Amino acid sequence: MSPALAEARTATSPGARAPFAWEKHYPPGLAWDAPIVLGTVPALLAQSAADHAGRTALEFRDRAISYAELGRAADEMAAAFLRRGLKSQEAVAIYLPNTPMHPVAFFGGLKAGAKIVHLSPLDAERELMHKLRDSGARVLVTTNFAYFLPNACKMLDAGLLDLVIVDEDAAWGPSPIPSLALPDRPDVVAYKAFVADAAAPARWPDIKPDDIALLQYTGGTTGAPKGAILSHANLTAAVAIYDAWFTGNGNALRENDKVITVLPLFHIYALTTVLLLNLKGGAELLLRMRFDVETVLRDIEVKRATVFPGVPTMWIAIANLPGVEKRDFSSLRYCGSGGAPLPVETAKSLHQSTGITLRGGWGMTETSPAGTGLPMNGSAPAGSIGIPLPGIELGVVALDDPHRVLGVGETGELRVKGPNVTRGYWNRPDESAASFADGYFLTGDIGYMDKDGFFFIVDRKKDMIISGGFNVYPQMIEQAIYEHPAVNEVLVIGVPDSYRGESAKAFVSLRAGAEPFTLEELREFLRGKIGPHEMPTSLEFRAALPRTPVGKLSKIELREEARKRG
Repeated sequence: MSPALAEARTATSPGARAPFAWEKHYPPGLAWDAPIVLGTVPALLAQSAADHAGRTALEFRDRAISYAELGRAADEMAAAFLRRGLKSQEAVAIYLPNTPMHPVAFFGGLKAGAKIVHLSPLDAERELMHKLRDSGARVLVTTNFAYFLPNACKMLDAGLLDLVIVDEDAAWGPSPIPSLALPDRPDVVAYKAFVADAAAPARWPDIKPDDIALLQYTGGTTGAPKGAILSHANLTAAVAIYDAWFTGNGNALRENDKVITVLPLFHIYALTTVLLLNLKGGAELLLRMRFDVETVLRDIEVKRATVFPGVPTMWIAIANLPGVEKRDFSSLRYCGSGGAPLPVETAKSLHQSTGITLRGGWGMTETSPAGTGLPMNGSAPAGSIGIPLPGIELGVVALDDPHRVLGVGETGELRVKGPNVTRGYWNRPDESAASFADGYFLTGDIGYMDKDGFFFIVDRKKDMIISGGFNVYPQMIEQAIYEHPAVNEVLVIGVPDSYRGESAKAFVSLRAGAEPFTLEELREFLRGKIGPHEMPTSLEFRAALPRTPVGKLSKIELREEARKRG
């Protein structure tokens, strides 16, 4: 065992207490309060590189990169950062799509003692500037793709960066994406030149579990993005929690797994549940830069992928693929959906046409993102987000008083506590303090727990519509509209209503070849599925619905349009 892991401490320990309602759904041999081992992220990779040295860690453009190669590349990057004079807990920004350079820069920066700042490839220039200013990152790792490199140079010219390290994409093989030659300037350096002849230090930096590993910025749907502070302990706790959950449910990590890795690694869902978790288990990650249905099906049918974690938009695309029922999904042993609520009808449709059973749960950036899971024996009621994972405590408090704990079946704000939960937001002491009550993080999700310990989310706190004095939850309306056979995707927001104060408006994108329908036809379809006070009072069709920088459906643009219309 590595020194860092040997020094790791446990986050939970069994003790005398009253059991939680959800514990009765835990399988034999898995205890909710089993110890959760905390360590550091570099130690996790070092252990895997030693245990699985010759196995393939990453497959990218049909090129295999072994665990030993990945470990050496991360060490070279760490040595180069230290040679440059990187200080402990200095911020390093990563501005990359899914290429092997992401894990190299991520693990290398952390081993050098840095904290990582993820920049999204879809961030607008203003967002890039905000994240750099807020985090203080002066060094950025990117690629020479035609989109990325010019944006990085703009940040240099704006005085927000001191150095840009550029991975030249051609080194990984042919790509359809145009690349650029590096500009001749001293503050832009090629990755190969940056790491050339970088020798390991006599002693690597002493990294502790409580050190900050990551400033993971939220999607910014409520204003300027804010950086959730995630420590090495938070990330390794989340990995240990997922590992315990899957193992206890008879679905342990396997060395021979091939994991489709199309989810963006700059997002916490993919970073933890795909990259860190599966590298810990010795799996092979089929690293892909973007989601494409036929590429995914080739990975399943030809490369015999065994695990596919996706997001609802991916599963909707697969479920709607003509002839999907004739495709071969037999190699898959586990499929998951996360990042956003999965429409119940999509899960049903996919199971009927392909036999795939989607597993999921709930989590958020601030929980690294471990939260809840659905028991793998299929016992969860429809629409539930499942039960708390090992070491995580979930509860419900009043919307008007976060110190007042609510009982079974009462709807309020979910609160969460565990070793994986953030300590707060970077440079936001007031907002950090307001996000906690009695030691629990207030999630902003509205939901309830049933008598059996299963949790349900009815909406985000900020999304709630008050119509005629009644609370209306858009997600409940969206779930009902998704049952309509013509609907591809839907978002519901509150819009001004001279009589009710607010009422629900539905924005719909249609499936290919489907015909539009009227508001009256939609309301008739929804009769019996939702209450009269929840019925949409307006309907608008869009070719596509807006998305956040990480690909989730976003209501912020729709709300702004509604505000301007008065």
